[in-house]
Amino acid sequence: MLVTNLWAIANSGKDDSEATINPIEPMVSSIDTPKSANLKPGIKAPVKETLLTPRFYTTNFDAVAEMDLSGQQQELEAALAELRADYNRYHFVRNEEFEQCWEHIDGETRSAFIEFLERSCTSEFSGFLLFKELSRKLKDRQPLLAEAFSLLARDEARHAGFLNKAMADFGLSLDLSYLTKNRTYTFFPPEWVIYTVYLSEKIGYWRYILMYRHLEKHPEYRIYPLFRYFENWCQDENRHGDFFKVLLRSQPKLWNNWKSRLWSRFFLLSVFATHTLTVLERTNFYESVGIDPRDYNRQVIAKTNETAARAFPSILDTDRPEFFQRLEKCAVANQKLAEIANNNRPKAIQFFQKLPWIAVILWQLLRLYLLKGIDTEDSRGTVY
Repeated sequence: MLVTNLWAIANSGKDDSEATINPIEPMVSSIDTPKSANLKPGIKAPVKETLLTPRFYTTNFDAVAEMDLSGQQQELEAALAELRADYNRYHFVRNEEFEQCWEHIDGETRSAFIEFLERSCTSEFSGFLLFKELSRKLKDRQPLLAEAFSLLARDEARHAGFLNKAMADFGLSLDLSYLTKNRTYTFFPPEWVIYTVYLSEKIGYWRYILMYRHLEKHPEYRIYPLFRYFENWCQDENRHGDFFKVLLRSQPKLWNNWKSRLWSRFFLLSVFATHTLTVLERTNFYESVGIDPRDYNRQVIAKTNETAARAFPSILDTDRPEFFQRLEKCAVANQKLAEIANNNRPKAIQFFQKLPWIAVILWQLLRLYLLKGIDTEDSRGTVY
């Protein structure tokens, strides 16, 4: 699950000692849980929580329970039937190919791959926690929704567990119970959850399937058997996205007015900017599997934007030449912020050094947001 906000992106590169001012408070807030000290041997210490690391979320469960879904009842039952079918029940089973020593994956490739596994595992586990809690809270008030969220949680738990076992092949693993208790939980209103989880699942689909297709053509870069599982795996992401599409279309306020058009483009830009910054910050991993990071980023974003036309009232015009140019300028500025945060200079000096680069990010994102969007409601009957 990949979600953020434009202000968070603009503040990327800050270290944990700096307070982040959020201009959309009080609608977004964080619930801090106490931090415990010691981890068992072999348990990887979680990476510091930054504005680009996967986050844990909570929401207004009462508001979700009161949602009227009658406008999409048939579609909801169809999406639920897909989840009940559990097509990947026997997919996440490790085969003999995993049973070998992986010490030959070393150096920067090893570090980059472990980071990929950790981020992916944390993201999937974040989804599990949110969906499981939604299922528990809605059990007596929205039983159909509660069942759906329980099935979503089932899938996310499988994904997280499979990834954590992969980390164990490299002598590390995440203590998921520790993460549950010690990560920061960010509050999103239900409407924001619907927009962002839909996008997170759909962009996850394209990330997995494009990487899978690349490695099918270039098996010499398939450094680890996990990649063989991506074809079926991404269908879970697709089904999850389809379920959240039903939720979105069941709420007219999320697609039938001018505000929804602005919000749609806002969340698209937020997710695409986060994806760009994340991919271009971690070029080592993508290059280790023979993928050009910039080309991959562009393909994932263009495909996700096209897919979002099925649900959102307005999407971004990613065909404009300036679109990716401006996103990549944000990535360069983000790297400069990270370098400043690590230069060991006094915080006051770092603050003034960061200001020009923060301004670059804000300006580029604003220019992108003000580009004319593509209205999709007029073409709602079109098959994509």
